[in-house]
Parts: sequence; C-alpha cells; structure tokens
Amino acid sequence: QLQLVESGGGLVQPGGSLRLSCAPSIPTVDFYSIAWFRQGPGKEREGVSCLSSDGGRTNYPDSVKGRFTVSRDNAKSTVVLQMNSLKPEDTGVYYCAARWGPCTATMSDETYDYWGQGTQVTVSS
Repeated sequence: QLQLVESGGGLVQPGGSLRLSCAPSIPTVDFYSIAWFRQGPGKEREGVSCLSSDGGRTNYPDSVKGRFTVSRDNAKSTVVLQMNSLKPEDTGVYYCAARWGPCTATMSDETYDYWGQGTQVTVSS
C-alpha cells in the first residue's frame, strides 16, 4: 500500500519561499504520478502541479506558473514543490497525491488514489 507523507509547511511572509516534500513509502518512479493539491480557507481543493510517471510536468493553475516548480529529489526519493514569491492567496493545506500512470489533463482529485495527510502553508505578514 502506497503511503505519502508531506513536510515543509509553515508560516512565511509574502514574497518568501517554502519547499514542500512528499515522501512515498515505496518507489514510485516510472509507475506513479505525484501531484500537489491545495485547499485554501473556504475554497475547493485545486491541483497545483504534477510530476508525471512519463517524465512530463504540468502546472496548474495560471496563478502559480513561474512561481512554483515540481521536481524529484532522487537522493531523498521525494517529490519537491518549490514555492517562490508566495502570496497570501497561496495560504492553505497542501496535499500530495499519487495515481498509477501519467498526470491527467484536468487534474481532477477524483483520479488520484493515494493521499498524504496535508501540510499547512500560511503566507502572512
């Protein structure tokens, strides 16, 4: 059974950076896509970025393009979400999720079978 553990959340000032990590319990390279979702206060959960099993990457939504980058840390066997130039509207609980096969075009959370417990990100002065 694949389990995911997120880490790296916290409180940061606007314009700052955070690095989130997602640690799978089993090797996922070549088989599972790992995605990041977030849910802000009073908002629906939305897809942020996905590292595909076929090596491709997709970032959603437009508000994070150029600021967030997803990558794999091979040394630590984790998937990292680097978040720069953070804004108050980036506040929320960030989850990593996994699915067998490549990232989906719509990044619907219903297509991801495994979820971490979430890590809180708060952007505030």
